[in-house]
Amino acid sequence: MAGAILGEVNEPNRWRLESPGHAGWKRTGRPGDPDKYVMISADCHANEPTNLWVDRIDAKYKSRLPRIDIDENGVKWQISEGWAKSRLLDSNLEGEDKVRSRAGADPEQRIRDLAADGVDAEIIFPNKGLTMWATTDADFAQAQCRIYNDWAWETFAKYNDRLSPLAAIATADLPGSIKEIERVAKMGFRGLTLPCKPIFGPHNHRDPNYNMQMFDPMWAIIEETGMPITFHVSTGRDPRAARKDGGAVINYVSHSLVPTIEPVANLCGSGVLERYPGIKFAAIESGIGWVAWALSAMDEAYHKHHMWALPRLKMLPSEYFRAHGYASFQEDPVGLDLAVKYDLTDNFLWANDYPHHEGSWPHSPEAIERQMAHLPDDARAKILGLNAGRLFKFDVDALTQRHRATLN
Repeated sequence: MAGAILGEVNEPNRWRLESPGHAGWKRTGRPGDPDKYVMISADCHANEPTNLWVDRIDAKYKSRLPRIDIDENGVKWQISEGWAKSRLLDSNLEGEDKVRSRAGADPEQRIRDLAADGVDAEIIFPNKGLTMWATTDADFAQAQCRIYNDWAWETFAKYNDRLSPLAAIATADLPGSIKEIERVAKMGFRGLTLPCKPIFGPHNHRDPNYNMQMFDPMWAIIEETGMPITFHVSTGRDPRAARKDGGAVINYVSHSLVPTIEPVANLCGSGVLERYPGIKFAAIESGIGWVAWALSAMDEAYHKHHMWALPRLKMLPSEYFRAHGYASFQEDPVGLDLAVKYDLTDNFLWANDYPHHEGSWPHSPEAIERQMAHLPDDARAKILGLNAGRLFKFDVDALTQRHRATLN
């Protein structure tokens, strides 16, 4: 099926086809398997129209939207208000990399692309819109988020049983955030996506953060709506902090993935989840290898820094995570090695990150087989779809029946 989508797999992507097979598995992630695991990708991305915000935003903001400038030497620069100016190199994508860069705009094509990858349903995050929070102007961020939310619902509402966008919330504008949460809840969104830091930019002790009680009115309305919240990588501060040699590696690891730990610690260590026990949250595209270490580190800090660790909690930070928290990954064999040992099979969410290059689409069955052979069947089932189904309230039985109907 993947070949039908992409044609011949080009050399730099041939590794994606490697698989040890699924001998001994009761069921698989293969789209032709009638007993296929329910597979819900907890992290996919929209392909918003290039002119979305330009066409819809108030005129006073248009000059401040992200753009590409060409200097007197013909060099292209990506300009975004909150991110460092970044030089754009001609990428000349080929093969399936080129296909990935253009996929995802049409909902009907998304359904076909995902079905060919074994995926029954997806959670959709912004793509171009990941820069919506990249400003210290709370009103500007909120205006961009409202535009994205309107477009996402216009585009995907009738597909929401399978293609489910999350509503973007700009948390620097707290009254506006509460109003927008109420609005999108009435529209029918399954959940919310918040930036990893409520105030965009580098760490500043004067900026409020999610651990502070000033956010209690927002947590209260979120709990009331029943919508889970997510924190996607590369939000809250500029992920392109490193420049020149090794920048792609440094930025991905240090400035994109790692900052997702902060909101997790904020919620688990501050008493928020005691006051609002209905809240569920997930770190998205963060990987999972760090989770076992982070839970241990939070508990260690709570025990050893007991003289400063306030408030006194009814449970350990790690216990709050296990009861309320999740983290998503695409390919993370290290994290999966720790899943059963550290009792985290109920907290991990698989994703194919469609259509991004970091993801496994359209070779997810192979990626799953490379990583999950050592897991028991029930753990695979939870991680591949049942956990996401529970968190985002998908009708798992209906998804199973739809898959089987396509094979008849």
